[in-house]
Amino acid sequence: MNESVDDLSVSYFEDGLETVKQLDKIVLTKGAWATLIFRYQDWDQKKEQYGADKYTIRRYQKKNGEYKQRSKFNISSKDQAEKIIAALQQWTNVTSE
Repeated sequence: MNESVDDLSVSYFEDGLETVKQLDKIVLTKGAWATLIFRYQDWDQKKEQYGADKYTIRRYQKKNGEYKQRSKFNISSKDQAEKIIAALQQWTNVTSE
């Protein structure tokens, strides 16, 4: 049960194997709506090892004392993450005239 943002995770187990391995998470916002960003790896069955780092931003709504996922955005590669970072830095570093 996900009663706190600390309980939220993207880790996933299937038949005793962690197929989605959470490496880190950062809570961006808390409250009735919580936004978190996770760093994780997927298990590659063919190679029998975890793949490259991936990232996902997830929004949760707290209802009846429990957080439920309402939306997500997956960042599928380091290259895509770097482009998002560059765009946000460009926008947030702009000085208003």
